[in-house]
Amino acid sequence: MDTDSVPSAVLRLLADPTRARILGLIMDSPTGRRSVGELAAELRLRQPTVSHHLKALVGEGLLERTPEGRVAWYSMQPDQADRVAEVLTGSHATAMAEGVLERIAADLSGRFAGVFGPETVERYVRESYALLAENARITRYLPSLTSRFASDRLSALSRSESAALDHVPEVLFVCVQNAGRSQMAAAILRQLAGDAVRVRTAGSAPASAVRSVVITALDEIGVSIGGEFPKPLTDEVVRAADVVITMGCGDACPVYPGRRYLDWEIADPVGLPIGRVREIRDDIEARVRALLESLTVNAV
Repeated sequence: MDTDSVPSAVLRLLADPTRARILGLIMDSPTGRRSVGELAAELRLRQPTVSHHLKALVGEGLLERTPEGRVAWYSMQPDQADRVAEVLTGSHATAMAEGVLERIAADLSGRFAGVFGPETVERYVRESYALLAENARITRYLPSLTSRFASDRLSALSRSESAALDHVPEVLFVCVQNAGRSQMAAAILRQLAGDAVRVRTAGSAPASAVRSVVITALDEIGVSIGGEFPKPLTDEVVRAADVVITMGCGDACPVYPGRRYLDWEIADPVGLPIGRVREIRDDIEARVRALLESLTVNAV
């Protein structure tokens, strides 16, 4: 999560576990609101203590207080819900992780039954969780992204171990943040090749999200980014690739024999105006079309 947009006063408030828990209980309520009495009973605290915390949260504009008779109800300020949810997800990620990771591992063990044992799947799930949380600074949607990342890595590992039986070429695009150039190249190649080419991306220092200007530039030419997200560069995706294309990430990518390596010198779109990003997009599209043609020729 990018906490730069969250005022420091709010972060200090939510650093208190009791206040974070209060907000979590209110957001999880089916009615979207809680009374002091309900919160005190849930938290096993005295009502004056809960009232003290609620007053601070109301004062900072995170909650609104609505009296109804002798009872006051507390609910989220509508324009604060997304921001608070993002912070809370990060605050509770560690506590939530264990049960969620066990579930993800169990689901993927069933999916990869006969290919990998449960211990291998669990190891990849836990490692994927740690990599995303540490490298990509991602906290929002971390469980679902962990599931996708672990699944993708296990698929790559399976492919690298049986490459001789798999005739679908695989391309890996790598840049620094995996939020601009590599995502554009991958999206365009998926659009042009469909199922004829398997496409993956990674970053040597992943950002927290794909750049909105990149999504806009792709949308202008009818290309969707889908549900892609920045992910760390891992060994098995390199081993699975037939072609590895790097863009500005230096020697971060390991080199294995039998793979085709290309280095595309393309400007980083981060911080550039949309007009310049369009130029980068068009440059990448031309390179991708040439790449696809070479893959098709080699496959014949």
